[in-house]
Amino acid sequence: MCLFRFHNGSLVVDITSQEMAHGPHLCRLVLSLRPVTSTVRTNPACLSPSTLSPNLQSLGPECDSGAQIAPQDPEMASVKLEDCSQTLELNVNIKDEEEEEEKTGKSVSHGDHVETFSTSREQQQEDHRAKRSHHCPHCEEIFPILSKLKIHLKIHTGEKPYSCSDCGKTFSRLDTLKTHERIHTGNNPYSCTDCGKTFSRLDTFKTHERIHTGENPYSCTNCGKSFTTSGTLTIHQRMHTGEKPYSCSDCGKRFSQHIHLQKHQHIHTGEKPYCCSDCGKSFSQQNHLKCHQRIHTGEKPYSCSDCGKRFIRLDILKSHQRTHTGEKPYSCSDCGKSFSQLGNLKTHQLIHKGEKPYSCSDCGKCFTTSTDVKVHKRAHTGEKPYYCSDCGTSFSRLYTLTTHQRIHKGEKPHQFSQTS
Repeated sequence: MCLFRFHNGSLVVDITSQEMAHGPHLCRLVLSLRPVTSTVRTNPACLSPSTLSPNLQSLGPECDSGAQIAPQDPEMASVKLEDCSQTLELNVNIKDEEEEEEKTGKSVSHGDHVETFSTSREQQQEDHRAKRSHHCPHCEEIFPILSKLKIHLKIHTGEKPYSCSDCGKTFSRLDTLKTHERIHTGNNPYSCTDCGKTFSRLDTFKTHERIHTGENPYSCTNCGKSFTTSGTLTIHQRMHTGEKPYSCSDCGKRFSQHIHLQKHQHIHTGEKPYCCSDCGKSFSQQNHLKCHQRIHTGEKPYSCSDCGKRFIRLDILKSHQRTHTGEKPYSCSDCGKSFSQLGNLKTHQLIHKGEKPYSCSDCGKCFTTSTDVKVHKRAHTGEKPYYCSDCGTSFSRLYTLTTHQRIHKGEKPHQFSQTS
């Protein structure tokens, strides 16, 4: 008796013979429904169509010995009964719609049973993956799905079929367009549990989280400094290489960062988009506006660790700290004199050039610095902004006041202490 049933995608055949000399005998065959042919031969003492179970007979019309019993779907299975040797042969063929592969097999003998199995399944899977791989003709990228290759090809062709209805910006991928549209809709689905800040993109959100975790996975091979993003590392490495890929089309000046180029271009356009709400003064860069606003608020966030003096800008603090360290990193190439500030060096170099670009509007006298003109004009206006706290005498120049104050301290203005 043969019993056919399907279990987990496989055809299970139970063959039982009651007429064996040594008693009932059971043979079970499990056939996987894949593009291989599995053959099982058995030779029970007496097997006829009448001994087949109704499940087997239901596969096709009734037949005599030697007849073909076929299922309704010819691609699912076929059962063949050969009467001449009382051998039952079961052939299960599943046709692959895309490819037919040549297979090799081996036979395993179990007494009266001969079972044939495919031994190249791993090879078949490897061949199948190879045939399923899609190679980009422009680069070495390989994609398992054709649709992903088509998306990738737009990088090489420059095709951007998806455009934003709000600003007109175009994109090569639909999902990138949808992410961009969140800028206009204000939809920020990703929220930081630490600070509550929201983001429109998942990658931006994950990068932000590193601020709280302190994770800096990208490290500079030159100095060892670490960064939260690969883009920040790339910009940093330009300090070591000297690379400045962004150039100004007006003056040719080059920059290591695109944002620095954009800020520089405001010089040529005269654009000053950042305006102070307190006094109306405009600035070309936002950070300049922020520094200026501290004049109104009185905020001085940068303090000197040596004397405690506070400053509104970091660069001013750094210049001040050189008075404590004595550092003078800027030297004149003509006379070798060193200065603690770059501005002082540039002013000094005008002496060698003989340039006096600043002139008095009252008498026409020329000066090398704007400060010198400002001090000179007090001779015409009579302004004396510097007062002595001891006697009330006023002076037009700070240096003159400082020299005067030595009289009250008991010092002679041009007396210097001698060291032994």
